[in-house]
Amino acid sequence: MTVSPDLGTPPLAGPDLLRSVFRQHAAGVAVITAHGSRPVGFTATSLTSVAAEPPLLSFGIGTGASSWPAVAEAAHIGVHILGEHQRELAATFARSGADRFGPATSWRTGPEGVPLLDGVLAWAVCRVVAKVPAGDHRIVLAQPVSGDPAGPGRPLLYHQGRFNALRD
Repeated sequence: MTVSPDLGTPPLAGPDLLRSVFRQHAAGVAVITAHGSRPVGFTATSLTSVAAEPPLLSFGIGTGASSWPAVAEAAHIGVHILGEHQRELAATFARSGADRFGPATSWRTGPEGVPLLDGVLAWAVCRVVAKVPAGDHRIVLAQPVSGDPAGPGRPLLYHQGRFNALRD
């Protein structure tokens, strides 16, 4: 067994290493929504800007996630950037078995029938252009086709397993 001279503990490997490293990475919090037989959504910290021309973004979703069947079939999805005032909303969309579109969630039907959450910092309706296999996940590439980047507030972050506010 190799011992790290800096840490005095054996080095991690595999999934434990990935989880431990990314606990140190502060990420913005988004909710991805889609409409299948009913509205679905999930909290994502894997949202990434991919390209400006053409405009593309990506996010990861587990193929075992309850939202995956609707996302897999969706031609359009909603991307919502959450504000620091939306910790409970982030937790609701992250919790397995939660009534994500119940009375506590303020939302409406947007362009292309995509469920849109109210009160977010920014939202975009995106056309799904690809779903790339990546282990037990799919990386979804999508092109924004409409949206609003002008919501009030400051971004919600995810760090060390908790939702946090941005500090200056």
